[in-house]
Amino acid sequence: MQHRPSPIIRDRVSVDRFFKDHNGLLGLKLVAGASGLGRIIREPTVNRPGLALAGFKKYFAEKRVQVMGNAECHFIKSLTPEQQSQSYEVLLQQKVPCIVFCRGLRPDRLLLGLAESAGIPIFISPQITMKFINVATLALETMFAPRGTEMGSMVDILGVGAIIRGESGIGKSESVLALIERGYSLVSDDVTKVTLVDGRTVIGTSSELTRNHMEVRGIGIVNVAAMFGVKSIRQEKEVDLVVCLKNWSDVPDVDRLGLDEKYINILGVDIPEITIPVRPGRDLARLIEVAAFQMKLKRLGCNPARELNERLLSKMAASTSEGEKQSSG
Repeated sequence: MQHRPSPIIRDRVSVDRFFKDHNGLLGLKLVAGASGLGRIIREPTVNRPGLALAGFKKYFAEKRVQVMGNAECHFIKSLTPEQQSQSYEVLLQQKVPCIVFCRGLRPDRLLLGLAESAGIPIFISPQITMKFINVATLALETMFAPRGTEMGSMVDILGVGAIIRGESGIGKSESVLALIERGYSLVSDDVTKVTLVDGRTVIGTSSELTRNHMEVRGIGIVNVAAMFGVKSIRQEKEVDLVVCLKNWSDVPDVDRLGLDEKYINILGVDIPEITIPVRPGRDLARLIEVAAFQMKLKRLGCNPARELNERLLSKMAASTSEGEKQSSG
């Protein structure tokens, strides 16, 4: 089964989606500018517009969510009404996506009116400013993260996230079921949704529609959580390994030692990949389990194939040296 990487998707994040997805987490309340909820947030972080309010806008980050804290609000209160109007105009002319007042601070009527006219959403949040900035930045990074899909089921095997791939009918579902019976956790069935976090970690999860369920040929849809308990389900897991199941006849050159390490590229990250030949009588679940254990050992610096190879080379070198001594004597 040839790997065909799915196109990398980068979502357009609107203010409306940010508000609906993270309203509970951030405690956001819309107080003005509802007509501008369709505005696009173009950078996955936030900005405090203190310098812009003071008139310096050369390096103003207008593509980000704007956050008003105690410092900004006290600065505005120190200005005359005319100066306040000028500061607000400088801010709103930049076409910012939205403005959030933290600590439960409320914007004055002047700003509410100007924002309503300009169609710029204004929110208030009870969270302290720094906490809001930290939580909102993490939320935005997740929303902006590159994502895609990989064909294959994913299982968490003692902390090793393994995507199991293979042609239809080769035994993926049976292997996954056997692994679940042994106490491991199902992450996704058939299709794994992947997201790139921090530019280096690939996280796998399932579609919300099919979560907790899997299809078993001849039986139908199985509710894994109801049948095996909640511990048999994991919502998401880092992708550490890709196991490809192939018919024995389709793998002419089997790596018997495991010295050759292969990788598969997912969202720009190289993930270790192994191929397991399939034929009647092989315990695929056990082999996948051992492959995951092997990966865990390699993470800890233990590589049995390399160790054996070094021992063989050392033995051959010693034998050669001994032979040379005998011939010279």
